Amino acid sequence: MKFNHPLMHNNFTKSDMQSVEKLLKKKNIILTQSDKVREFEKKWSKWLGCKHSVFVNSGSSANYITLSILKELNKNNKKNEIIVPTLTWVSDINAVILNGFKPVFVDINLSNLSMNDEEILKKINKKTLGVFITHAQGFNGLTDRLLKILKEKKIILIEDVCESHGAKHYKKLGTYGLISNFSFYYAHHLTTIEGGMICTNEKKIYELAKIFRSHGMARESGNKIFEKSLIKKHKDLSPKFIFLYPTFNFRNNEIGATIGINQLKKLDINNSKRTKNFKYFLNKLDTKNYWKDFLIKGSSNYAFPIILKTKSIKIRNNFEKYLKKYNIEFRRGNAGGGNQLRQPYLKKFINSKISPKKFKNVEHVHFFGYYIGNYPDLKFKKINQIVKILNSFKFN
Repeated sequence: MKFNHPLMHNNFTKSDMQSVEKLLKKKNIILTQSDKVREFEKKWSKWLGCKHSVFVNSGSSANYITLSILKELNKNNKKNEIIVPTLTWVSDINAVILNGFKPVFVDINLSNLSMNDEEILKKINKKTLGVFITHAQGFNGLTDRLLKILKEKKIILIEDVCESHGAKHYKKLGTYGLISNFSFYYAHHLTTIEGGMICTNEKKIYELAKIFRSHGMARESGNKIFEKSLIKKHKDLSPKFIFLYPTFNFRNNEIGATIGINQLKKLDINNSKRTKNFKYFLNKLDTKNYWKDFLIKGSSNYAFPIILKTKSIKIRNNFEKYLKKYNIEFRRGNAGGGNQLRQPYLKKFINSKISPKKFKNVEHVHFFGYYIGNYPDLKFKKINQIVKILNSFKFN
């Protein structure tokens, strides 16, 4: 049989399908946002260890709503800079820009693909409102020192945990920031096919997240006292249709929530399997040609990161042809396609003097970094085959 290793495999299971079928067989079911969404939010909050969660239609929507809330809560604050990583998904940066903030970029560590805390500290100034950290590809991006200094300087921490469900610093990532975001895209640790979650311990943020999720409607807050005050204030409006903010429909639905509830039952087990796979993969991989010094303590990796030590584009191109020959599906640039500063969408928003080349670690990942699939039912036998192929590539 021809060798084949896809990026994603079997992330939507038979039991997930059965849970949806059970839902659809109910009489007079409501498929738009209703009881199952609320049930999933409560169960996710309990699993994560936070007070409030708001289920939305994607991780990108979670990013946008989060920065919209930050804008609303700080509308009288002159601080307008958000420190962001050069290696992240495009929606993190878009959310910052579209809400009127200035993104300030920092380089990454190769060891965890997250922001270098030394670089973060150098970029903090009197205009810094927050740090929007991405825990990339299952790695912990936090340090005790960073958390201590952000607290001392009263700088807001926002966590993107879209690729790192279950990863930990001491407790789970997503419980350290004022707000955290998760993605439930098909390839991630837990999937609702498409979906995302906004998490916080703050009641005010929770209420705002629900409002921003649903067209900016006041009645979505769940705060009856707040709602009554608005009805009294806006007597010319229908009580059910008071729109507070210019936003959109970011809601998910009962089918997505049902899948999420079922997937959550096996998330810890699946994460454990993926972690064992990653450790086994790293242990077998050749040290001479591949970067292996990852900070794996507390990690929860849904993919195998591969970083070539070479700086030869010719060798890199041959490596990609080699992977294609063996049908090993890959993505270059690791999380989000590499260095965001090279992307066309950013050109009109950032200072042209900011050169992508100044960010040396993300530049190397941009050209020589990859990831390939790591899924719960992946066996060591298959990993041995993958590693054998990788270690047999001729780098000269």
